[in-house]
Amino acid sequence: MLAPRTYVDVVAAAGGLPILLPPEPTTTRSPGELVDQVDALLLVGGADLDPASYGGDAHPEIVRTRPERDRFEIALARESVERDVPVLGICRGMQLLNVARGGTLVQHLPDELGDERHEPTPGRFAEHSVRLESGSLAARAAGAELLTVKTHHHQGVAELGDGLVATGWALQDDLIEAIEMPDRDFALGVLWHPEEDPASRLFPALVARAQRGRRG
Repeated sequence: MLAPRTYVDVVAAAGGLPILLPPEPTTTRSPGELVDQVDALLLVGGADLDPASYGGDAHPEIVRTRPERDRFEIALARESVERDVPVLGICRGMQLLNVARGGTLVQHLPDELGDERHEPTPGRFAEHSVRLESGSLAARAAGAELLTVKTHHHQGVAELGDGLVATGWALQDDLIEAIEMPDRDFALGVLWHPEEDPASRLFPALVARAQRGRRG
C-alpha cells in the first residue's frame, strides 16, 4: 500500500511522528496490540472502499478497490474508537470511519447531484466552501465555521454509522463534509483534503490531542 508523502509531511510539521501501517492479516484479526502502540490513528485518502464492506453491490464507477486494506483499516478504526484513541479520517478515511460504524456510502455522487462538481478534473483538486456546526469538534479543530477546502472525490455518506453525527456540509449542495462522534474525545472525519492546505489546523489539533493522551 502507498500513501502520499504529503500526509507524512503535515503530521511531522505538526510535531507528530508518522508511522505507516501496511495491511497485515494477523493485525486485522486482532488489532488491539497495534493500537496499544500508537497515540492516534490517521485514516488517509485513496481507492474506493469495496461496497461489500457495507453490504452493497459495486457501481460501474467503482474501481481499484483494495479489500485487504479495507478490512485492516476498519479493524483499526473500530478498535481505536472503542478505546477512545484519537481518530482523524480524510476523504476515503471519513467514508471508512462511517462504514466501520455500520454506515453506508453513496457510491457515485453524480448520480444524485447531476454533475461531477466534487471531482471535476481527474487528478486535480477543486475548491468549494464548507460550513461547520458551531461548537462541533470539526469547527474547533479547523479553527473556523466556514472554510474553503480542496476536494477530489465521487463518493459520500449515505446512512450515518452508529454514534456518528454530521457536523459539516458543502455550501453548494449540503453534501455531508464532516462527521464526528460526540461521545468520544476526538473521532472526526472530513471529506475534503486538509493535507493540501498548509494553513489547515486539523493535523496540529490531532497531534496535540495525541500528545495530551500520551502525557495522561
